[in-house]
Amino acid sequence: MMLLQISSAQGPDECTLAVRKALGRLIQEATELSVIVDILEEERGQHIGTLRSVLVAIQGESERQLFNHWNGTIKWICESPWRKGAGRKNWFIGVTQFEPMQEMMESDIRFERSKASGPGGQHVNKTESAVRAVHIASGISVKVQSERSQHANRRLARLLLGYKLRQLQSMQQAQFKAKRRLFHHQVERGNAVRTFIGMKFIPQD
Repeated sequence: MMLLQISSAQGPDECTLAVRKALGRLIQEATELSVIVDILEEERGQHIGTLRSVLVAIQGESERQLFNHWNGTIKWICESPWRKGAGRKNWFIGVTQFEPMQEMMESDIRFERSKASGPGGQHVNKTESAVRAVHIASGISVKVQSERSQHANRRLARLLLGYKLRQLQSMQQAQFKAKRRLFHHQVERGNAVRTFIGMKFIPQD
């Protein structure tokens, strides 16, 4: 299992739209490779249907192949939907991997069950499939309800909690904090690993 972050960095609104489109394309390609994609965190953009960043977990025999196809700078060539007639048509976003912490002991975590909220209809309202995981020592907690299976949500909660703890530990050491800050503020405007064209986000490769 791998954790991938797709980020618009400090790019304009068009880059947040590119993140949303890249996420959809990544999920499509993952399905073709029989790789499971779970969305763990989203930071929404200013406009509806846009994302400043998204953290996903990918799992499957071809996860490394999928990651290698996306790792780096992504270029999107498209006219802006918000600035008609603007000269700029090239937008850049970034994809990178973040390692989760080493496996935590079960005794380090307290799991709590709850009913899922949000979309899902009657099934969501009647089942206690959502899982809240609390790291006892630090008090850090996460809630996962993306899967209907409580077992699957429990697994994702452990992964996301490990990610949060790694962030905390690394920020204390100032190394991981600097890496994430650099990634969010800088996306290389060149040497794109992939290029997509138009609103349909058609790959040029």
